[in-house]
Amino acid sequence: MEMTDFQRWLESVSTTFLTLNDRQRNQALDHIIFHSGAAQLRHLSNGLEALLKRDFLRLLPLELAFYLLRWLDPQTLLTCCLVCKQWNKVINSCTEVWQNVCRELGWRIDESIQDASHWKGVYLKAKLRMVQLKDQKAFETSSLIGHSARVYALYYNDGLLCTGSDDLSAKLWDVRTGQCIYGIQTHTCATVKFDEQKLVTGSFDNTIACWDWSTGAKIQQFRGHTGAVFSLDYNDEMDMLVSGSADFTVKVWALAAGVCLNTLTGHTEWVTKVILQKSEVESVVHSPGDYILLSADKYEIKIWPFGKEINCKCLKTLSVSENRSISLQPRLQFDGRHIVCSSDIGVYQWDFSSFEILRKRTGKITILSNLFHLGKMTPRERETCSDVTHISIASDHLPAPSPCHYDITILFNYVARSPIFIALWKTIDRVWDILRLMCILQGGGI
Repeated sequence: MEMTDFQRWLESVSTTFLTLNDRQRNQALDHIIFHSGAAQLRHLSNGLEALLKRDFLRLLPLELAFYLLRWLDPQTLLTCCLVCKQWNKVINSCTEVWQNVCRELGWRIDESIQDASHWKGVYLKAKLRMVQLKDQKAFETSSLIGHSARVYALYYNDGLLCTGSDDLSAKLWDVRTGQCIYGIQTHTCATVKFDEQKLVTGSFDNTIACWDWSTGAKIQQFRGHTGAVFSLDYNDEMDMLVSGSADFTVKVWALAAGVCLNTLTGHTEWVTKVILQKSEVESVVHSPGDYILLSADKYEIKIWPFGKEINCKCLKTLSVSENRSISLQPRLQFDGRHIVCSSDIGVYQWDFSSFEILRKRTGKITILSNLFHLGKMTPRERETCSDVTHISIASDHLPAPSPCHYDITILFNYVARSPIFIALWKTIDRVWDILRLMCILQGGGI
């Protein structure tokens, strides 16, 4: 057939084809395909692949491709990386996409790091640790045996763990070796804190005592509370000790003399946590370097200026619900810049310069909600991420707001710019199973 005749025939067939309905078109195509040879079928296959399998990610401008990728969930992004090398290259070059993925995990993003592979690695490591936690494969387990009754109080400092028990004793352990270094006969301990020379204990007998590690002798006793002492903190430089009690008060003591200097009132529930810490930020009511006292009960956190003037007035009261529908747990931490506390529905973080809530993690938080601790790590700890750095006590098995016993979960450096650690503590008769997490998340705070 001549070319002119072929063109005339092709136009006639095309015009007629356009007048057919879908069923007739399909039948016409089936008839043509049936009479086609191998060369025609190969040509048809190549043409259909180009029409039906368009690689939109390759064809789109890079800016539009990145915009579309931002709408995908993390698992879909990872699946798309397996499609082909080109897709993997495009997805792994979009820093903003992986930063958003990490941000959804609660990660604090450092905008100076614009390496997409870094943020993808952060996400993958975090997901791996979460799976390990869920499957209970993220812990190393060891046991400390020594007390003959329930353990009420824990305090960790620089590789040493102090425990206070119902058996009227307190013990100091080397966490790395599991050896008991000191044992002191005390009262029933509801809270403990120690340094190299001394141990300070708060008791259910309404008293506080200071003990010498080397001799086991009672150095000082503090009497004045009319309820159990659930929390204490002290500062040797200021020669002051603060305590929170079931009598709804916070007392300020002269550490060396044992004299009560002031009683702070205003709480309407048991005071289950007190913290004495320097402020690292400035506001209209305090400056960097000022000592601040935080005290918490079931519903409120009170902030007290703590300088030379002992008769201080409450600076600010923080709460998470005006009608007291949400209860706070005795898991309060303060690093000089941020205040973090858990509640029965989640975790709250306040900025200490403005007292505004920065972040709120609500909903069911299984392991992480029990307790968290803000703390700073040494360069060695930050590099190796192999040892726990801080420990405090918590419980979900006693009526709130008692800060004691049994299943204890610890979250380290929750807001600080440090890796995060978790340790689970379980009291089973006379044995403590210490579940030491090697490292949950590396590089930032969630």
